[in-house]
Amino acid sequence: MRIVTLTKETTESIMDDLLKRSPNNYTEYESVVNDIIENVKVNKDKAVFDYTLKFDRFALTPENIVVTKEEIAEAYAQMDAELVEVMKRAAENIRAFHAKQVRNSWFDAKEDGTILGMKVTPIQRAGVYVPGGKAAYPSSVLMNVIPAKVAGVPEIVMTTPPGADGKVNPGTLVAADIAGVDTIYKVGGAQAIAALAYGTESIPKVDKITGPGNIFVALAKKAVYGYVSIDSIAGPSEILVLADESANPRYIAADLLSQAEHDELASAILITTSMEVAKKVSEEVDKFTAELSRKPIIEKSLENYGYILVADSMEQAIETANEIASEHLEILTKNPFDTMTKIKNAGAIFLGEYSSEPLGDYFAGPNHILPTNGTAKFFSPVNVDDFIKKTSIISYSREALEKVHVDIETFAKSEGLTAHANSIAVRFE
Repeated sequence: MRIVTLTKETTESIMDDLLKRSPNNYTEYESVVNDIIENVKVNKDKAVFDYTLKFDRFALTPENIVVTKEEIAEAYAQMDAELVEVMKRAAENIRAFHAKQVRNSWFDAKEDGTILGMKVTPIQRAGVYVPGGKAAYPSSVLMNVIPAKVAGVPEIVMTTPPGADGKVNPGTLVAADIAGVDTIYKVGGAQAIAALAYGTESIPKVDKITGPGNIFVALAKKAVYGYVSIDSIAGPSEILVLADESANPRYIAADLLSQAEHDELASAILITTSMEVAKKVSEEVDKFTAELSRKPIIEKSLENYGYILVADSMEQAIETANEIASEHLEILTKNPFDTMTKIKNAGAIFLGEYSSEPLGDYFAGPNHILPTNGTAKFFSPVNVDDFIKKTSIISYSREALEKVHVDIETFAKSEGLTAHANSIAVRFE
């Protein structure tokens, strides 16, 4: 891996490189995506079936669009029994973590008859998109569905592309069953997002769409935002490791490569205060890469978006980490908890040498659907709050309103809204 001395200029250059990976920069595909969305919006099932035949080479019909109980049973039979048990244990960890996020409605009453509050209600129907083929990740099914279940969403539907034989990835089906999906539709791509957003004869309209996908799926989610809610516009995976001289170079190298293997656009960055650590990590990366199964992808990822940055101080390193706002941030320093207190921007933070990033991907419990491309500065991981909505409650007695009605009328008149002022004034004529 390339080793670069950290300066303001190198940080700016790296930020420019990383931002090029954002789905917002792939505008050349937007017209294609918009055409698909408009077609599905107008022609509904017919458009969905046509696109499925074109892109997935499967003849979809109203009779075979829904995954059956028999297909789910077949998926269980195809899965390794121990892996199924691992998935169940992971699901329980995810459920337990997200249960701590549940919010309750609240009301605050005063003696003068003022009652203010917040009513918390789950959304009615959530839609989860799950990629197919080589990009099928059962772990993401658990991470999308379980927070919605914990939030109390009454209906959760899932779309995922079929193979040419009409079959769906068995791991995806088993994970969906474990997590509690109500209905699974054999539809993928931008057409699936459009179907979830607007509804068709076979697929119901949802209130929110979550889940990762390719660039067409990402742009489709962006296009339908406003008709439905979405989790985020997900970009390529990324990891940033913050390390001092006490860190183990072999662990760092292994962790960087755990993200570089996702795809050629993945980003893997080490920021360290030790040149010795930097050199040893670079050597270990070369050793691991030569042995790993996804070597071509890793090499391309590191060539484009892999960096080892050597900082003058931990303060400079932390400042740069906050500027990059990485999806995954590992802290391998003498006192990682102290370092963590200075981090403002990260999707998920992993503390200490035994908290490597895949722990969060699969098993620990916190959600692995995280903000990417610097959006950790203002976005959060998928959580229970993504599947609820809050309604303000206001109730005043005559006594309570009488104390403040002149203030309200004054404010309304200052904005030229005399009907607003009158709405209050008529109650005290």
